[in-house]
Amino acid sequence: MTLARRLLALPVALILAGGALAGCATPAASGPSASQSTDGDSTEFEMDAAWLDDGRIIGLVTMGSSSCVPAAEEATLEADGSLSVTLVEPDADTACTADMATRVTLVEVPEGVDPAEDLAITVTGDGFSASTELEGVEGLAGGGMTDYLPSAGWTGADGQFVLLTWGSSSCPPVISEVTASGPAEVTVTFETPPADQVCTMDMAPRATVATVEGLEEDSDVMLVLTGSPEFDNVTVPIYGSN
Repeated sequence: MTLARRLLALPVALILAGGALAGCATPAASGPSASQSTDGDSTEFEMDAAWLDDGRIIGLVTMGSSSCVPAAEEATLEADGSLSVTLVEPDADTACTADMATRVTLVEVPEGVDPAEDLAITVTGDGFSASTELEGVEGLAGGGMTDYLPSAGWTGADGQFVLLTWGSSSCPPVISEVTASGPAEVTVTFETPPADQVCTMDMAPRATVATVEGLEEDSDVMLVLTGSPEFDNVTVPIYGSN
């Protein structure tokens, strides 16, 4: 069962505020972009990862259609301590935008994983595979229920981090600017949503990828969220180092 399906099973009202959601645009393949090598029938692609939600969730960053993000089947902790994840593509008749963007697949961390320890991750899907190693972060609790608070974690790419927020699945916050506002501080400014915006009244995880330049420190970096009524100068740490 995917993380999204488990969250839908929570006792949270899933009430449409009104109106129908529009479908995606041009049909296109949504799978991760091949960027390394092909071995037989399996294509190896590049992937990054970040700790989120106090070590309860991992964000897997891949390239592909921004509107058709692959979902993760339940992750398995292997005997050697590595994490094995299967990615599932949207239904074949799903219309996907024909862009190529970084996007995030959220994975619920299984019991037995210690976020303080380095974690090898292997991902497989329909004709593709990937692997990466996620550095451990001291102080992350891991396990238990989410507290539904914003969180962020560095990936292995220079200046890149994943930001996780919680709220309406149909109205995720849109980033307008990312700046280095101090030696060890990043400010993310969101667009102000339209006053007449219609949103579903669910509580869902919304993950996005952001990149910052000009930081003087690569660890113990704080993230300030501002520019939206939803986030009025909210400050959270960016887990790990970059």
